[in-house]
Amino acid sequence: MKRTRKVILSIVPLLLAGYLLLMIPDGHPSGPVSKAGNKPFIWNKDDLWNGLEKMFLQEKSTDPQLRNTLLIKLKDKAESLAGRSERNLLPPDDPVFDGLLYNFFSMAPTVAAGKEQNDWFISYYNRVRKNIKLQSQHWDMNSVVARNTIYKLLYGMRAAVEEVLLQSPGMAFNPAMFISDEPSATPEAEIFGIRVHSGDLLVSRGGAVVSALISRGNDYPGNFSHVALIYVDEKTHVPYLVEAHIERGVAISSVKQYITDKKLRFMVMRPRADLPLLTSDPGIPQKAAEYMYHKALSKHIPYDFKMDLKDTTAMFCSEVGSRAYEHYGIHLWQAISTISTPRIVNLLNEFGVENFVTMMPSDLEYDPQLSVVAEWRDAQTLFKDHVYNAVMDVILENTANGQEIRINKWMLPFARLAKGYSVLLNLMSKEGPVPEGMSATQGLKNKAFEDLHAQVRIKTEEKIKHFIEKNGYIPPYWQILVMARESYNQHSQ
Repeated sequence: MKRTRKVILSIVPLLLAGYLLLMIPDGHPSGPVSKAGNKPFIWNKDDLWNGLEKMFLQEKSTDPQLRNTLLIKLKDKAESLAGRSERNLLPPDDPVFDGLLYNFFSMAPTVAAGKEQNDWFISYYNRVRKNIKLQSQHWDMNSVVARNTIYKLLYGMRAAVEEVLLQSPGMAFNPAMFISDEPSATPEAEIFGIRVHSGDLLVSRGGAVVSALISRGNDYPGNFSHVALIYVDEKTHVPYLVEAHIERGVAISSVKQYITDKKLRFMVMRPRADLPLLTSDPGIPQKAAEYMYHKALSKHIPYDFKMDLKDTTAMFCSEVGSRAYEHYGIHLWQAISTISTPRIVNLLNEFGVENFVTMMPSDLEYDPQLSVVAEWRDAQTLFKDHVYNAVMDVILENTANGQEIRINKWMLPFARLAKGYSVLLNLMSKEGPVPEGMSATQGLKNKAFEDLHAQVRIKTEEKIKHFIEKNGYIPPYWQILVMARESYNQHSQ
């Protein structure tokens, strides 16, 4: 017994010394190497959103005949505005675009209250979306005016459509929305009931907290956090997804693996068939997809946490599609992404990001070279997406106002052991508890960030449940945002 006690007493100082050694903090992050110098887009339309909700409640109790009379007038105006934009090439600051947007907003409460016009409303939205994409071919997509116009229309109209969909009885709607059958000469396959072609880009929103950060931390907060390049084998017609994951770098996934990796929504985008390079060689999308597919097979490409477009040795998800097409002369992301809020820049820098003029998944939607082919989201994942976004928006608001996300520094030695274990697994081409390109400290930061989001989200979901029980309808996004702010404040007390 005395011998055992002596052995234990001799080991304790070694364990303590090891623990203290592992407690030595990392050096400071290298800091951002580039700053955007722009201003984040802000809607600043709280009065409008609240007014639309009041209109929805009024319309729910209005006689259906009166409601239809109002909707006929709004539809006539909508058709007139759409016709004008379709008949003319217009600059991005033409008043018709604001007219289209706010008339669309004003129709949403009436459509949501009646339900009968949902199909027309969605069809009109897709018609306008296609036209805006065509108009934007003639705009300077890096100008503030053009960026604001296309963002307000594509993001704003999608938001209105989704509020209408979520008020559908039992939230029942077709999860697949077909938008444009852009011609393609490449092999095709089917994913989620949608016909896709080799070379298509699948822009999606994952279910992880970091996905919400990627989609919302941009100067133009979006709906998407990930990009995958579709490759369809010419002989077998089996589709594969070439994508970069923070856990394992650039990898090839089967459709089954892609679906298993939780997705809240996705959108299929395809290069326009009338692009000059595709007119000369319609096979470029297949060549680009095949090029990146074989590149991913030939060697391990780590994930690029720095989001450095100049670094060709590592890639983040947007780079996979970008570099594939760049190899054949097509430069995607004509509207480059920016992250400008200083404290959000600092937060992302703590996760390893160093470049803030880069390519974000959501901004690919605004590239005039690409057509939107289809979107997928079902009712449950759509509502979850809204809740995740609202909580993330509130966390980012507070970050911008000086609130810090603190880690439990006493857990650093254990995080370092987990990192060491992860490195061994990475050498065997397996995933570890700490992502490949992330340090132990960054892993702890990520854990603290996820915990904060989860705690605020749980409180927010409780408030949403009470709201539905009390009011009899699903709260719109701006109400979820209010609940998330209340939940954050309660958590912080």
